[in-house]
Amino acid sequence: MTLISLIGLIGCATSPSLATASALDSEGDGDYVVGPEFPIDPDLTDKGNPKGKMFTFGMRLADSRIFKGTDATLEPEKKPVREERKIYVYVPAAYEDGTKAPLLVMHDGPGGLDLVRHALDNLTVSANPARKLPPFIVISVQNGGNDGKNSQRGLEYDTMSDRLALFIQEEVLPAVLKNDAIRAAYPRMAFTKDPWGRGVMGCSSGGAAALSMGWFRPDLFRRLITYSGTFVDQQDDDAPEEASFPLGAWEYHSNLKLIENTPKKPLRIFTHVSERDNRANDPEETYHNWVMANERTAAALKAKGYNYRYIFSKDSKHCDRRVFEHTLADTLVWMWRGYDVE
Repeated sequence: MTLISLIGLIGCATSPSLATASALDSEGDGDYVVGPEFPIDPDLTDKGNPKGKMFTFGMRLADSRIFKGTDATLEPEKKPVREERKIYVYVPAAYEDGTKAPLLVMHDGPGGLDLVRHALDNLTVSANPARKLPPFIVISVQNGGNDGKNSQRGLEYDTMSDRLALFIQEEVLPAVLKNDAIRAAYPRMAFTKDPWGRGVMGCSSGGAAALSMGWFRPDLFRRLITYSGTFVDQQDDDAPEEASFPLGAWEYHSNLKLIENTPKKPLRIFTHVSERDNRANDPEETYHNWVMANERTAAALKAKGYNYRYIFSKDSKHCDRRVFEHTLADTLVWMWRGYDVE
């Protein structure tokens, strides 16, 4: 696919005012190139604005109904499973207790939570309506452990199902609202049930998981951010989902053409790939070529008419923090465009 190089990416994809979700249009959509220099966006630094509150607590896997850490696909002797996952919650200063908050779920917590916190501190109070964020609450969820096939993280992130979306909806979100420290600070905290007020963000397999959460449950999550997405064949070989999706997340853009052959879903999707992303060393390893996979995924989204943005970053690596530092504020502004706080 042809990449369109635009100057001045930061701030170029904003609208003059926030609108309803139904009024979303294609402004700012499309294909972009950034790099090879990646100056940090000032809105991702501490500019002295009021800070929100940070909370951390644990969830034991053994207490989970959905991800207990005992699935048959796991090989815990080779790829250990965590006993407890950490949940990191950031409530921006602009949030008013009692309002139904929009939220952003982040995978591989804490991940880039520091950058998202700065974006919230700076852009929820922005005087520029074209560059302003709603006061969404961030819930950054640690994975269940290890990586790849036969791992708990792989089970959670690389499996083509609605299981992760249900885990977040039915277990993580209620745990946040019931947490004693959070309840003490925000006794009337509530989350919006509007799926347009619920975003997901991840990198690598966490990026694939972000797309899958919205793909399989657009009734729950509709704003999706994926950096260096693992749209390759990394689903466990003996997962039940292999029967329907034998090449895992590769099927989004494979000959199966999952994106193009499925009725268009109500989703807003950001994707990214780095020039030196996890490209297969062996040219025959087609199903593990990150760059090809992301280019084809973006092309499929475009062909189907989705509100999408695709960024190719030059001279950069897998989940390169410099790319986040350069693009994330603008990504968040574009992603939340069209949302009205309840």
